[in-house]
Amino acid sequence: MTSLQPIFIGSEAIAGGVLREHQLRARYRAVFPDVYAPKGAELTLHQRARAAWLWSHREGVLIGLTAAGLHGSKWLDDGLPIELVSSNARPPCGIRTHDWAIHPEELTRLDGMPVTTAQRTAFDIGRRRPTRTTVARMDALLRATGIGCEEVAAVAARHRGARGLRQLESVLDLVDPGAQSPKESWLRLTLIAAGFPRPRTQIPVRNSTGMTTYYLDMGWEDMMVAVEYDGDQHRTDRWQYTKDVRRLEELERMGWIVIRVLAEHTADDILLRVRDALARRASSLR
Repeated sequence: MTSLQPIFIGSEAIAGGVLREHQLRARYRAVFPDVYAPKGAELTLHQRARAAWLWSHREGVLIGLTAAGLHGSKWLDDGLPIELVSSNARPPCGIRTHDWAIHPEELTRLDGMPVTTAQRTAFDIGRRRPTRTTVARMDALLRATGIGCEEVAAVAARHRGARGLRQLESVLDLVDPGAQSPKESWLRLTLIAAGFPRPRTQIPVRNSTGMTTYYLDMGWEDMMVAVEYDGDQHRTDRWQYTKDVRRLEELERMGWIVIRVLAEHTADDILLRVRDALARRASSLR
């Protein structure tokens, strides 16, 4: 070992002459036993995943939500426990180990570390509860990787008898990679649970020349009713706010009813407004 990486094994650094014991104690902190990072460094999920893999003596396989993050999935907390297939059943705090069978075709390498493929990662995540949280995480994973539900189902076919297959089937029926945030996933599932027809996500809106002008979060094209979740950036970013006002005015001129949802709105309030909008539009069409 000739130079230090941001995450490293302490005993290797000392054995290689890169550090002395007092330097290791003074400048670095233990992330996991014998795995170190600079003192004061805020570690990302990726860095903590590397630390856990090094702790496993470079033998573990990164799985679950950890693998999802490595595949580019958004909206994951950097402080989540690192999930690892490892023979060590007594991991330190911050690591969760599992003794799972993983087929060779379900493995890949990312940044030199063994990680479950996006398809196998989705299979593992999709069997978890609660359903709404899992659907949101699956939305993000499928959006980041471009894989399809049929590829996840193919993994399930190789693992008949595995726990959670019914849950996975229910989740796959609800997944939609068109969701651009967990709140959009929640909003879509709220509409479906209330009995509304399944909304289409990322609806393209074209102007009179046929060019795509906007994309709507979700809604029903035949009724020209859309539901959009407005995050905090719509209120705190003045440029974004001004753009949103113009966009809404143009959509209304084109005949769209757009229901804007904020964090403060309750599910009952949202559903009441959607029912009213769909009823008004149905009445006008008649």
